[in-house]
Amino acid sequence: MRDAITGLIGRYDQLGRYLDRQAIERIESFLDESSVRIAAVELINREATEIVRDASQRLFLDEPELLLPGGNAYTTRRLAACLRDMDYFLRYASYSLVAGDITILNERVLNGLDDTYKSLGVPTGPTVRSIVLLGEVLIERLMAGGLPSSMLAPIRQPFDHMARGLAETNVRQR
Repeated sequence: MRDAITGLIGRYDQLGRYLDRQAIERIESFLDESSVRIAAVELINREATEIVRDASQRLFLDEPELLLPGGNAYTTRRLAACLRDMDYFLRYASYSLVAGDITILNERVLNGLDDTYKSLGVPTGPTVRSIVLLGEVLIERLMAGGLPSSMLAPIRQPFDHMARGLAETNVRQR
């Protein structure tokens, strides 16, 4: 897994160039955002279960049919799989936050997920919504902890990236 700085240096190395002003500004931005990223990851580490619980409760309030017979979270086994996947998305978002690089989510999460969800008949709509809700819950908790919303744009990025990536798939429910 690479991080934002390693990726940037790798591109300049391939070109055989010194870091220019644009590269240095990107590194400065990464470092300036690092305290917010670390605060988010620490919160995820402490409260992952509660974040998943809050996001799932919001999802099921918005889409109660998921819990009814025929819904994709009906039965204990399916509900557990849904919660497990939400935890999986949250964990990989934390890796992306530390790295400052959303592209690691392509390899680690998005590539292959389309085929897996298609084969299982999992609809992406509720999954995309759950990812968005995970990001919203995390942002709300960070704001409640005193971080201003103006500093939290980098925290949304991994959730937005995963949601966009899954929304682009064409997975149908059986």
